[in-house]
Amino acid sequence: MKLITAVIKPFKLDEVREALSTLGVQGITVSEVKGFGRQKGHTELYRGAEYVVDFLPKVKLDIAVDDALVERVIEAIEGAARTGKIGDGKIFVADLEQVIRIRTGETGPAAI
Repeated sequence: MKLITAVIKPFKLDEVREALSTLGVQGITVSEVKGFGRQKGHTELYRGAEYVVDFLPKVKLDIAVDDALVERVIEAIEGAARTGKIGDGKIFVADLEQVIRIRTGETGPAAI
């Protein structure tokens, strides 16, 4: 099992969710986050004063999947989230040692 974490632009969330649901992914955790990478933020004008916005709004997705789905999920996220511009985001894949469904006590892939 793997935990896939994707950080994407907020307006791409619906497209990514639809792409994942076509693969049969049943659960996604979504968090609104702020961060920066190569994009480095930008300057804004507020009441006549210019200031730097270092952290940009992003959406973080956490998706637990069986090993057999990992590559297809990554491809779906890449395809749906890509704009071709800086700041499209990143995908991280980590091993998931154990999953437990609290309601039923199921463990492993059955709990996903």
